[in-house]
Parts: sequence; structure tokens; C-alpha cells
Amino acid sequence: MNPKKIEFILFDTYTATIKKSVGSKMFQNIYALVDGEKKDVAENGTFSCANFASSILVMFGLIKKRHATVKSTILDIETSGWKKVDEPKIGAVIIWGPWEKSDRDHIGFYIGDEKAISTESKDGGAPREHHWTYNDKRPVKAIYWHKTLEK
Repeated sequence: MNPKKIEFILFDTYTATIKKSVGSKMFQNIYALVDGEKKDVAENGTFSCANFASSILVMFGLIKKRHATVKSTILDIETSGWKKVDEPKIGAVIIWGPWEKSDRDHIGFYIGDEKAISTESKDGGAPREHHWTYNDKRPVKAIYWHKTLEK
């Protein structure tokens, strides 16, 4: 009996993981010592988007480590072979700028058909599916693509 040859399909597994993350509460907490005191710096999901996105990217070897901020996640993305592109592709990382509901940048993933997945503080920091531009209410600052994801 010959063993079967099994080849890992990165793109399909990566995009399935992003889509199946919807509703998960596993990204809502990031504990750190702040001035010697333990604190949940993600505030129980209010600020969990970087943890969500960087956790997925680390899981697939697409960046070096998990992050608590969008800024540090972007730096890791840019030093890990991701390039800015003009149009989103399925699996691309999206960076949104501040808007009326938040004065902070935000990060998530494009999943196709004008949809994205990112965390939502009103859902307790759980990833959710939404329009990729928040129906033109939140500016897209950057779209990143990694050549490793090419099919």
C-alpha cells in the first residue's frame, strides 16, 4: 500500500479560516502588564481587530508575530512581503481609516463579493461579515496582498 501524497492548499485553507472565524470570541482579549498591573488592552473586544488579523496571518506564516495594534501589524505586514495593491482580492488585508464611530484605524480581510470580515466592538469583539467599505462610510487606507496567496 502506497502512502497518499497530501499537499496543503494555503489559499483555500487561509480563506476558509477567515470566513469560519465569524462570531468567534477567541480574539477579544489581550492581556499585558501595564505599569506592572495586568490589563486587558483589547478591552474585552473593543480593540481586538489587530489581534484577530495578526493571529490569522501568523497561523499561516504570513507575518512574524501577533499584535495588539494596527500600526504594529502594518509594520509586520510590510516587512513580511506584503505589497500594497489598488484593488482587493479574496484574502487581501484591508486597512480602514478613522470614521464617525471610531477615531482609530481598523484591520480585516477582503472575502469577495464586496464583503470583508473584521471584528466589531458592538459584537463583543467577534469577527463579522460586512460591506468592504462599510457602505462607503469608512475610508479604505490600504489594501495589502501577499504573492504566496496566488492560486
